[in-house]
Amino acid sequence: MKPDTIASPDTSGFEELVPSRYALRIGDIDVLVVSDGVLPLPTETMATNVDPAVRAEWFKDMFVGPDMFDWALNVLVLRSGDKTILVDAGLGGQFPGFPRAGQFPKRLQAAGIDLASVTDIIITHMHMDHVGGLLVEDVNRRLNPDVRIHVTATEIAFWQTPDFEQTAMPNPVPEVLRKTATQFIDAYADKIMAFDEECEVAPGVVAKLTGGHTPGHCVVHVASGGERLTFAGDALFPVGFDHPDWHNGFEHDPEESVRVRVRLLQQAAASGEYLVATHLPFPSVGRVAADGDAFRWVAAFWDF
Repeated sequence: MKPDTIASPDTSGFEELVPSRYALRIGDIDVLVVSDGVLPLPTETMATNVDPAVRAEWFKDMFVGPDMFDWALNVLVLRSGDKTILVDAGLGGQFPGFPRAGQFPKRLQAAGIDLASVTDIIITHMHMDHVGGLLVEDVNRRLNPDVRIHVTATEIAFWQTPDFEQTAMPNPVPEVLRKTATQFIDAYADKIMAFDEECEVAPGVVAKLTGGHTPGHCVVHVASGGERLTFAGDALFPVGFDHPDWHNGFEHDPEESVRVRVRLLQQAAASGEYLVATHLPFPSVGRVAADGDAFRWVAAFWDF
């Protein structure tokens, strides 16, 4: 799987005005960012610990809102050696209120990637917009029966009795999250390979526990040939560069989430590595620059 191959024109019958995938290479590792679509969410969920007027002003300056905005959903496909690794699986199609999400299966097919070729799946955490795609019947059926799914042991334990006390989610969401996580564990129990602190899934591809957003949240570090990329999952949201201390309503431990976010941003700014995250606008490939006590997002120039 090489960038000039995985980014080739759509020949699958799924036609879109703009192909929602972007390929790059980190050393010898091929990376494909795939858009799973967007979720409409209330702007208030992006900053629950600040004055509403301050939050509204930030969204106005970003030409977004004022009440709702489209939250991007991105997943990764990595090829390292003989392994093809899917990082997260998007929302899936079982949530009728989000018709513009759940796009990754057809976009993967449009990129010429067969789900049966996926050897490993890394789940950053078990929120529905990260595991829901694996609950789509056609996806489950097409996966390799020997696929390995990597999730932190802490994440699995958390969803046995999840705690939503510190979250500020819309009312229906906690129960849907709980139900989806349970369905995922039940459906894939025999394929889950739980790990503690970190797991090298393939040469140069390491999943590492961070906690914060959920207690078992992990990020994925990709390193090869002196180049690096980190997939930050939900440790980072668009507002997090300007205001890393703003709490997100979906964070199960907001204070720890801030510490995780700042640490990741500091590391990315120091290393100059690429940073990709689930909810940054597609293709979500860029670098981080320090800017006093805050940070600045430097979008990568598209190479096409």
